[in-house]
Amino acid sequence: MTQPILQKKICMLGGFSVGKTSLVKRYVESVFSETYLTTVGVKIDKKIVDLGERVVNLILWDVAGEDDISTFKMSYLRGSAGYVLVADGTRPSTLEVAQSLRERVEAEIGRLPFVLLLNKSDLQEQWAVDSSQVDDLRQAGWSVRSSSARTGEGVEDAFKELAARVANPQ
Repeated sequence: MTQPILQKKICMLGGFSVGKTSLVKRYVESVFSETYLTTVGVKIDKKIVDLGERVVNLILWDVAGEDDISTFKMSYLRGSAGYVLVADGTRPSTLEVAQSLRERVEAEIGRLPFVLLLNKSDLQEQWAVDSSQVDDLRQAGWSVRSSSARTGEGVEDAFKELAARVANPQ
């Protein structure tokens, strides 16, 4: 007998212009577009992930970016099984936004599985996030991965890791 497909809501969170929409597009459609489109509100996509022992239908909520986290609507997270925090590796301030978002999520919603993607890893010559800061986050138990929506580096693995964590919560 096959197991039923699990449906899990995952929110994409991060500052303005960090690449959330591009990461979702890369993951769901395997494409990257140079055209920048601002997300207004929420855009929802789906992707079925076969984990071997389980099949998970990820419902991806691409939430509009906010650099001022006080304006972020926590109601978008209602019913989420987990989330992807996205920071732009070429703009250290976006990592601070991601850290603030995580604190706010934990305070208002509680602990949920999450992965932090340091996006735009293909722009190594412009990389500006301090590796010691990343090491500190890993020491604190964060799952931190480098990614590039442009090349696809790290994208599939990050979503698969999160799918496994929300399908089999400890």
